[in-house]
Amino acid sequence: MTILTADAIGTLLDALRTEGIRVEAPGAGTAPYAHDAGTRASAPGSGPAVAFPASAAEVQAVVRAAASARIAIIPRGAGSGLSGGAVATPDQLVVSTERLTRIVEIAPADEIAVVEPGVINADLNAALAPYGLFYAPDPASYAISSIGGNIATNAGGLRCAKYGVTRESILALDVVLPDGELVSIGHRSLKGVTGYDLVSLLTGSEGTLGIVVSATVRTRPLPVARRTLSAFFPSTAEGAVALGAITASRVRPAVVEFLDEPSLDAIDRHSGTSLRARGAALVLVELDGFGIDEQTAELSAALHAAGGTVTAEPEEDAAVLWELRRSGRGLREGEWFVGGDVAVPKSRLPEVYAAFAEIERARGVRIAAVAHAGDGNLHPVVTRAIPAGGDPAHPDAALHDALEDIARLALSLGGTVTGEHGVGRVKRQLAALELPPRVVALHRALKDALDPHALLNPGTAF
Repeated sequence: MTILTADAIGTLLDALRTEGIRVEAPGAGTAPYAHDAGTRASAPGSGPAVAFPASAAEVQAVVRAAASARIAIIPRGAGSGLSGGAVATPDQLVVSTERLTRIVEIAPADEIAVVEPGVINADLNAALAPYGLFYAPDPASYAISSIGGNIATNAGGLRCAKYGVTRESILALDVVLPDGELVSIGHRSLKGVTGYDLVSLLTGSEGTLGIVVSATVRTRPLPVARRTLSAFFPSTAEGAVALGAITASRVRPAVVEFLDEPSLDAIDRHSGTSLRARGAALVLVELDGFGIDEQTAELSAALHAAGGTVTAEPEEDAAVLWELRRSGRGLREGEWFVGGDVAVPKSRLPEVYAAFAEIERARGVRIAAVAHAGDGNLHPVVTRAIPAGGDPAHPDAALHDALEDIARLALSLGGTVTGEHGVGRVKRQLAALELPPRVVALHRALKDALDPHALLNPGTAF
């Protein structure tokens, strides 16, 4: 791709201003748009040019103008991504969807909603609640992440155990292609098998194939009841093995989360709680739907038989536990850290946790991991004390080596190097471990077919 001058960017911005599109020139004020949440530590002091379209037509105009000038575009949602999927350089144009925030339609009779990509996940659920509906995907960042960003990474979250990842809730998309053309793919109906499944292709494509400007999403009835069970175990190993008792039962929880001993220690240290006094590992379950008492009785018995201390948590206590799971962990001062996002068949989770000790010894690091245990998705955090003279912004290679060890372990167990955060720029090396050359070639062929000039999010994913 041609290296562009500041004059080329300036000319593009002037052209967009004449069309009434809000833009900002590169500078300190746009620095937050140079990175996402996963790459903030290495962000520059000056940011890229940014366009803020307020309609699908404006997105088209921006993409057409950028394509004509051969200026690369970095699509951006709320910036909450953790894999470097929205990283921009000064010779690129960020297209932010933060002004595309309309909930266009809620159709209760069809159990769907039509939304623009800048709608925040939590705001959509607030709008659906009066209709007795909810949108199932709920990443831990649900309060700040946008639907468009969730689609870009095929985000998961806590409720995946029962309701699936974002892809299972996306029926149709309006997408601006790299040449500026607007296309509609998918259906309002729950079924539809005409042609290739382009909705699934675009969902999880990390802004490399098109920019979503509207999504028709599936909604579901709010459960008649929800209940939280906690089960504490004497050790991480015993808690991980006990997860199999849930699968063996007839109960299918909405959420199954597992917190190992180091994660409980981190929560207590950061949040001033005393979870470790209740046990060394925690299985946290949310049940929903009809027959909540029968579900509670069966699953409580199964977890108790597996060695757990089981409690049906009062509503207020349950809310505290879920918030601690989402945001209660903290890091010690003076530590490097890197985070991961692997997934394995859920029956293999005990093997992953058992392998951490050897990786810690070999790499000189500490590992703590919470897991969406209902679908086998782990989020390990690897830490190490920063030595005198160490740069806090650049973790020692041993931390990344440990993450690669965990990724290789996940692959050996039939899993993946990224369960829900995407590849972005951070995990391209890990993705290369998983995808054989022929499969990579297929990905590149699709990219070349839709984006022959590599203008959309170049350098991301592959």
